[in-house]
Amino acid sequence: MATANINTAMLTWARERSGCSVSDFAHKLMIDEERLLKWESGEQTLTFNQAMQFADKAHVPFGYLFLLHPPVETLLIPDLRTVDGKPVNRPSAELLDIVKLMLQRQEWYREYLKQQFIEPNPYVGRFSLQDDVKTIVESIRKVLNLASHPQRGNSDDYYRDLVNRIESVGILVMRQANLGHFTRPLRVEEFRGFAITDEYAPIIFVNHADAPGARLFTLIHELCHIWIGQSGISDGDTHASRREEVLCNAVAAELLVPAEEFQLLWQQDNENWQDNLPPLENHFRVSSWVLARRALTLGFIQHDDYSRFIAKLKAAWLEREKSEKGGPTYYKTKKAQISQPFSRAVVGQALSGQLLLREASMLLDGIKPAKIPGFAKELGL
Repeated sequence: MATANINTAMLTWARERSGCSVSDFAHKLMIDEERLLKWESGEQTLTFNQAMQFADKAHVPFGYLFLLHPPVETLLIPDLRTVDGKPVNRPSAELLDIVKLMLQRQEWYREYLKQQFIEPNPYVGRFSLQDDVKTIVESIRKVLNLASHPQRGNSDDYYRDLVNRIESVGILVMRQANLGHFTRPLRVEEFRGFAITDEYAPIIFVNHADAPGARLFTLIHELCHIWIGQSGISDGDTHASRREEVLCNAVAAELLVPAEEFQLLWQQDNENWQDNLPPLENHFRVSSWVLARRALTLGFIQHDDYSRFIAKLKAAWLEREKSEKGGPTYYKTKKAQISQPFSRAVVGQALSGQLLLREASMLLDGIKPAKIPGFAKELGL
């Protein structure tokens, strides 16, 4: 078998880039650790097939293995995440790839809208960092036709309703927990969401690896990014110090749980502060996660109280996730993940012959060309 004349240093780089240890990556390749270490050290050569499999499992282009030095990979939108007030280093391969996918979708949809003679979106950059929280909240409420809080339903219902309202004004909302497969999860400890502004096709992405209770806050946080015309990746940190993040956190909090109303309803004399949450959930129709965060920002609880409570909520949610069996169908999953206006545009163009099926497949996160007609039915086309 012909051997691949690759730069073995690139093997180590590719494996580490994928976030895998030696043992984990050896398991992926179905080889022992000793062989993998020999490949990386150059003691043993790889065949072309082995090198191609290595690149595939590491999620890097095959050609990268022949480079003299690793490419410099940077996020293509501003990174607003911080830890202890300092920028976060080295984004994961999954974060880099999901941002690239969203930019590809945005580029395609922008050109599609222009071909349809659609006007630029009037809400992108309507305000700036200099505007105050209440002004931005009032604008969003007016555009989305929102009351101070819903009269019925729960946090999940509110989330779905807001997604529909946001998409109705020309802002795409994408939601995924992994990069097309459970083996490439999006890590919530790395990011909660991001926004990519654009004159025609603004995009909000919500990381659905996060607990459902937290997604609602992320959605509005990223919507504020669109409203102020500032792209960026966010981690939702309560200690955020960057001006964009502080403003968007404040807008999300005020829109979902108005401070004045919350302060009137909070019972300070409750022996256990958590006793406030059930009636407040019923009133504001948001999760206890969002309410605890609001209580923190308004000074009703300390950060240690908040952290312990959120950790408990997260553990309970993860336990439920493990025990739940089954789930939505393939088409329903894709419909929930990919913005519906975007999906309808891509599928419609593909079925009318104006877009190659393989191109549509790439834009729709790998839905096989033969399955696109089935997806069209799910979308009601």
